[in-house]
Amino acid sequence: MIRDAAPADIPALHQMIRELADYEKCLDEARATEEQLHEALFGAHPAAFAHIAEDASGEPVGFSLWFLNFSTWRGVHGIYLEDLYVRPGARGGGHGKALLRELARICVARGYERLEWSVLNWNTPSIAFYESLGARPQDEWTVYRLTDAALEVLGESRD
Repeated sequence: MIRDAAPADIPALHQMIRELADYEKCLDEARATEEQLHEALFGAHPAAFAHIAEDASGEPVGFSLWFLNFSTWRGVHGIYLEDLYVRPGARGGGHGKALLRELARICVARGYERLEWSVLNWNTPSIAFYESLGARPQDEWTVYRLTDAALEVLGESRD
């Protein structure tokens, strides 16, 4: 049901990323190309990793895309789950739980002490699912992000 992504999965992975962006009402922000995904996952220096969830016929129905982070407090790596997606028709079939179980298995096997991700506040079905697995929100933290013009302005400043 769950396997490492392979280069041949890039078109399906790209399509599911776009489906996720549409679900999150941000399709116009999903600008990643298949070439960028291939380089990030399978290039000379992979910076991200992915797993594919398949149905009984071998059709991709979901994915997880993640990368390593590091805790200065714990002194070890962890996994940051960038995206978890299961196609609507496959939800409830255990694919999302299986994807998270695989990431938890990797954490335990490698001595990583955290598996973290973000979820949109309005996404109550996902929040309920995550909490059913024992995940707890980190309400004392607020995520900040620099992108586009603000990122360029700061990156080009000299003072």
